[in-house]
Amino acid sequence: MSNLTPHLLATQFLELPLNNPLMNASGVWCSVASQLEALTESAAGAMVSKSCTLQPRDGNPEPRYRVLDGENQPFGSINSMGLPNEGFNYYLRYAQRHDYEAKPLFISLSGLTLDDNLTMVDALKDAVLPALLEINLSCPNVPGKSQTGYDFEAMDMMLAEVSSGYQRGFGVKLPPYFDMAHFDEAAEILNRYPLVAFVTCINSIGNALAIDLDSETTLIKPKDGFGGLGGDFVLPTALANVNAFYRRCPEKAIIGCGGVKSGRDAFLHILAGATLVQIGTSLLEEGPGIFPRVQTELAAIMVKKGYQSVDEFRGKLKTL
Repeated sequence: MSNLTPHLLATQFLELPLNNPLMNASGVWCSVASQLEALTESAAGAMVSKSCTLQPRDGNPEPRYRVLDGENQPFGSINSMGLPNEGFNYYLRYAQRHDYEAKPLFISLSGLTLDDNLTMVDALKDAVLPALLEINLSCPNVPGKSQTGYDFEAMDMMLAEVSSGYQRGFGVKLPPYFDMAHFDEAAEILNRYPLVAFVTCINSIGNALAIDLDSETTLIKPKDGFGGLGGDFVLPTALANVNAFYRRCPEKAIIGCGGVKSGRDAFLHILAGATLVQIGTSLLEEGPGIFPRVQTELAAIMVKKGYQSVDEFRGKLKTL
């Protein structure tokens, strides 16, 4: 990493100073304490815990994650994890001992019911921690469970209840939207709640199907092979969602997630409006060493373009 990189990439998120805008995507390198500690020691600017349920979950049967990088094929992944996690109390205990001076910690909650989410929100509020709360409204790979982010009435109710119970700023993780009317409707709901301080776009594109040519079988076992798509395949969709909500929710910070494996990809997310940029599939495959590499690449692009800070080009996407 060059000597210029730390200065160029320094930023703020909700008035919190950060060394750089990069972090992990929830679900990647954050399921157990040893992984969270590795993120704390890494070059990431911030970090988020695994989206957790109230009680521990084993998740879906294996194989449930596969890399997609075959011949003449973009780099990506398909997964149907089924929310395997250690349960809320495990992540709460970690949050109570996390070194917040090292970097901010987001705690991601994904209760299977509204009541479960509110129970976890109340416990997090009572703990009086500097952790940032994220409510995951998009879990596409839990059999029999629909995504709250696609049920606008349920989404509105969730945000009303969490706002009332938590009484502090929090954020939401959204599924990808594909229709302008859905961008408008989701944003209108989000903008009703001033305590929704940030929006993370996007979770994986749900219900993709990857097939092995030789064996003529699906690549993963759960849900007859249907799973969430990540990596190169989702970058354009992620950028569209980041920019759509950046334009529609001017009072909220946007966290970009999807298809980031290089400084170029991170630059595009920030250009589209992201304040922070999460790395998922590539982090899982490359490990935390990806953070200094992407930072160096991002800084090199900024130097080439003459930018002195990420604030100079955030959200400055031009249209034809």
